[in-house]
Amino acid sequence: MKYEAVIGLEVHVQLSTKSKIFCSCSTEFGADPNTHVCPVCLGMPGVLPVLNKQVVEYTIKAGLALNCDIQRKSVFARKNYFYPDLPKGYQISQYELPICLNGFIEIEIDGVKKKIGITRIHMEEDAGKSIHGENLGSPAHSYVDLNRTGVPLIEIVSEPDIRTPEEARAYLQKLKTILEYIEVSDCNMEEGSLRCDANISLRPVGETKFGTKTEIKNMNSFRNVQRAIEFEIKRQAKILDEGGTIVQETRLWDPNKGITVSMRSKEEAHDYRYFPDPDLVPLIVENDWIEKVKSTLPELPDAKKERFMKEYGLPSYDAEVLISNKHYADYFEQSVKNHNNPKAISNWIMSEVLRDVNEKGCNIFELNVKPEHIAEIVKLIDDGKISGKIGKEVYQLVLESGKSPAKIVEEKGLIQISDESAIEEIVKKVLEANPKEVERYKNGEKKLQGFFVGQVMKETKGKANPKLVNQLLQKLLS
Repeated sequence: MKYEAVIGLEVHVQLSTKSKIFCSCSTEFGADPNTHVCPVCLGMPGVLPVLNKQVVEYTIKAGLALNCDIQRKSVFARKNYFYPDLPKGYQISQYELPICLNGFIEIEIDGVKKKIGITRIHMEEDAGKSIHGENLGSPAHSYVDLNRTGVPLIEIVSEPDIRTPEEARAYLQKLKTILEYIEVSDCNMEEGSLRCDANISLRPVGETKFGTKTEIKNMNSFRNVQRAIEFEIKRQAKILDEGGTIVQETRLWDPNKGITVSMRSKEEAHDYRYFPDPDLVPLIVENDWIEKVKSTLPELPDAKKERFMKEYGLPSYDAEVLISNKHYADYFEQSVKNHNNPKAISNWIMSEVLRDVNEKGCNIFELNVKPEHIAEIVKLIDDGKISGKIGKEVYQLVLESGKSPAKIVEEKGLIQISDESAIEEIVKKVLEANPKEVERYKNGEKKLQGFFVGQVMKETKGKANPKLVNQLLQKLLS
């Protein structure tokens, strides 16, 4: 480890307001091109922006959840640059006086906790979208869709506290989870609701001065962020090892080739010629407003994890998985309300339910298996009415039909056999059919008990009470 990486992330988050930041146009995703536009977001001469109050409230909410100081006075600025899909020729953003400062997120990797500082959060409007013509009739042409112009964003800028690609990924996952908990954004990376740029530089281990940084854009998943940073660290290290110089530039990530490629020289703040927007007065946020927003904050992930461990006796790993998504946590708690066996319910959610959520790519509450169904399956097992193996069979039938587990057990005749005399007869039958295995068991091969259990289960189609089966096997084999 000759070099230390210094990584800072800039995350753009689309807020879940129904209208844009400075006009009443819809923010709905997927509409026909250039249908959610008006003179304000098209930048027509003479129009005036009007600030969306909910954008401010959502930004304050994000700032509070990310441990920021909310500034009583903030100012909107014009950031001047030319994009074909930026109609005004400038973006309304915030520069010298943003609304949130000095926050942090705590991440945990392999049991080690670390605070990552947040420099600032500021509000801004999104630009439009350029669509290149491969699928639009003429590869030689590009088209502009301005529906996204004026959609409200917050930009969350981290301190350069991140040192590894794994820390970067953990930071982004934690940030996404918090934003989803407070319901200010859907954080849908595929639709561009959460976008990340990474600034990366290297310096010799032990050095305190920063190296020359490059910025990487065009990353649409946590995995790609991690891969891009890994590649960029190797690329820069190779240049430094060969005596070369790192060029400050913006680079694009090519996920297909697994490389970063040069896009343009990196802009500095003076390149954008920031100045206060003359059409928007300074934003004054009173204490009462901050307190009102604070009262709407839900229980946040770290607090929920601590409570799950304390209240439900869950291991740290289980709690971490369940709180990683607000819907998972809600699903778990609704299940436990129906049957108080938190650890067993947690096991079922993590092994069965989340597998199907990932396979189907759906919200956990969209599955046919509802929280009360998981509770019912666990209760049927706890009451000795079905075995764990039958429980998995019942789960699959619930997943397919949405029927109650108890009803499925009744209809399919899956009630567990717990009659000791009936099971004893089957055990005797199995032992008589396998004399060689019985002899080997008696000669010390105790692991053959699993074989006998399997044979009994086969005979009973999985319906024998496994606890009774094991007890009777030990009794008869001894």
